Parts: sequence; C-alpha cells; structure tokens
Amino acid sequence: MPIGLIALALGGFGIGLTEFVIMGLLPEVAADFAVSEATAGWLISGYALAVVVGALLLTLAMSRMDRKTALAILLGVFIVGNVLSAFAPDYWTMMAGRIIAALAHGAFFGIGSVVAAGMVDRTKKAAAIAIMFTGLTAANVLGVPFGTMLGQAAGWRSTFWAISVIGILALVGILTLVPRPKDADSTESATLRSELRAFKSGQVWLSIAVTILGYGGMFGAFTYIAFTLTEVSHFPAATVPWLLILFGVGLFVGNALGGKAADRNVDRTLLVILSVLLVVLVAFALTADNQPLAIVSLVLMGGFGFATVPGLQMRVMAYARSAPTLASGANIGAFNVGNALGAWLGGVTITAGLGYTSPIWAGAGITLLGLIVMVFAATAARRSAQRVAQSPEEQQPTEQQLAGSQL
Repeated sequence: MPIGLIALALGGFGIGLTEFVIMGLLPEVAADFAVSEATAGWLISGYALAVVVGALLLTLAMSRMDRKTALAILLGVFIVGNVLSAFAPDYWTMMAGRIIAALAHGAFFGIGSVVAAGMVDRTKKAAAIAIMFTGLTAANVLGVPFGTMLGQAAGWRSTFWAISVIGILALVGILTLVPRPKDADSTESATLRSELRAFKSGQVWLSIAVTILGYGGMFGAFTYIAFTLTEVSHFPAATVPWLLILFGVGLFVGNALGGKAADRNVDRTLLVILSVLLVVLVAFALTADNQPLAIVSLVLMGGFGFATVPGLQMRVMAYARSAPTLASGANIGAFNVGNALGAWLGGVTITAGLGYTSPIWAGAGITLLGLIVMVFAATAARRSAQRVAQSPEEQQPTEQQLAGSQL
C-alpha cells in the first residue's frame, strides 16, 4: 500500500469528522443558539450544499494546478472554516464557518480520489479509493463518537477546536507523504474543455444521479438519528456516542468490502447493496422502538450505506476516464446533494409532525429511486457492451469493461 494513501485517509478523517460530528451535537448546538431542531439541521444541509459548489468551482479552478499543492491549499481552507466555527458567537457565524470548511470538502475528495487511483494498478483502483475514504469511516468509528462525548463534556466548541488541530496534522501529512504526480498523471495538460467533455457521457450523469439518491437515502435516515434513538428507541442521551461507534463500525466494514467487491464488478455490487439497504431502512423504520433491533438496523444501515461509496466514485471516474478530475469532484458534490436532500426531506417530515421515524421512511423512498436509476443505468451499460461486442471492427476495451459493469 503506497504510504501516500495514509496521508489522504488522514485528510479524509478530518473532513469526515467536520461533516458528521455535528449530528451527535445537534441538540447541544440547537440549544446554545436557541433554534429549532430543523433549523439546526440546516448546518448540515448548508454544509452539504457548499460542498457541491466547492466540488465544481474549486476543482475547475485547480484543474491546471499540481494536485499535491491543490490538496494542501484545500486543507488550509478547511482549517480556517473550523476555527471560525469554534469561535462562532451566533448561528449565522457558525453557518459561515461550516460553509468555508465545506468548500474544501468536495474538491479534496474529488482530486484525492484521482490521486489515490493513480497510485495503484488498475485492478486495485476502487480499493485504493476505499482506503482514502477509510478516513471518513474512521471519523465515524472513532472521531464522531468521541467528538460527541468531548462536546457534551466540554462544550461543542471544543470539538471544533480539536478538528482544527487534526486539520493541521493532515496538512503536514499531505505535504510530506503524498508524492508529486508523474508527468503522465499531471494536470498540466488539463483544460476546461477536456474536463467538461466527460459530461457528454450519459452514464456519467446516471452515475451522479445514483450517487445523489443512493447515498442521500442513507444520509436522510442518519441526519436526525440522535432524535430517533432518544425519542423513539428511548436510549439515554449519554448512550448516543456509543451507538454511533457501532454505526461507524458498520461504515468501516462496508467501505472496505464495498471497495473489494466493486473492483470485481461495479454495477452488480451497487445493485445488490442498494437493494439490501432499502430493506434495512424499511426494517429500521418499522422496529425503531425495539432497542436491540434498532441497534442491528443502525449497524447495517451504516454498512450497506457506505459500501456504495467506492463503487459510486469508481463508476463515474471510469466513464469519465479521459478527464476524471472534474467528474470525480462533481460526484463528491453529488454525495452532498444527496446529503442535503436527505437532511431537508427529513426535516420536512419532522416539522410536519410525522415523528422521528419519518426521516428513515423518507430515506427508504429516496433509496428506492436510486435503485431504479441504477437498474436503468446497468441495463443500458450492458446493452451498449453487447452492441460493441457484436461489432467485429471494435477492438478497444469499452467503458463498461473499464468500469467492471458487465452483468
């Protein structure tokens, strides 16, 4: 394993902690700023939407920049945003800090995914991306629960100070461990036209749609999980961090296994995972008042929800292989459009008085739509591959073969 992947995972850990830890602290933040649960939830949705903007604009702005330098700059922006969040005297300053930190998120993972895939052989690219995203899973396994406990014990601001320190350590890791790109992998020859050309592929757009819906379904269920666990499952608030550890274990295992499966066959992996995730969400909504079953559902939701990530990222990069940087960044933005969609819809259902299991039902509905789109995309890819295989003059490997998506 290239040591640079560890540095990328470290950066992913800090960014993942910023994205997810606020969920465990949402009740404390809402009380401190005297806002409703739904209003506090916009700190999550606002972050997610800012990720989309940063994923597109900053990735474009850095398209001709050395990728290592770009990653370092992005971590600097991330640190500034978290320091501002830690200082925030009011809700809107907090929102500003969240937005600044979020601007670096999408571009970091978009550029970092290309860097990670470029460090290994073609047969291990999804696994390399999974290693980078292990930072996100580690943030959930370790960072979010202990960050939540730190915030509950010493105030939620202390958590954001700790994240700022992690960001500095990640920056040092990027500067010292990530290699400069080889000439063949350099972005110097990238142009706006070449990067945008990737979006001519219908499969790129289908992949992005699956990302929004497939990941958004899990995130919609997870956004208000602290309220579900305390108000429906009737767990004491002090147990929420420990339950989030179990959720994080599910993320970690799902990410690793999802990456290995996607290297064998991307489309089949995504179809199976999304199908099982849909079943898990429905079961969770139906049994959330049963504590043992709620725990099992929580772990499975994390496992199957995050098992989609390496495959979703690998799929869009494979179909945009001639100019993967912007497409990769756009797909990271798509993850966060899904986050915003899920968080918004969950807030709407709670505000409508449908109860704290309603975000889980909303997540199941979003996931069902994602599965439908994935079935259509996989079917179209298979038919295209069959047409190419029947053409004797076509000797080059197809996009579908590169994506590992033949069924």
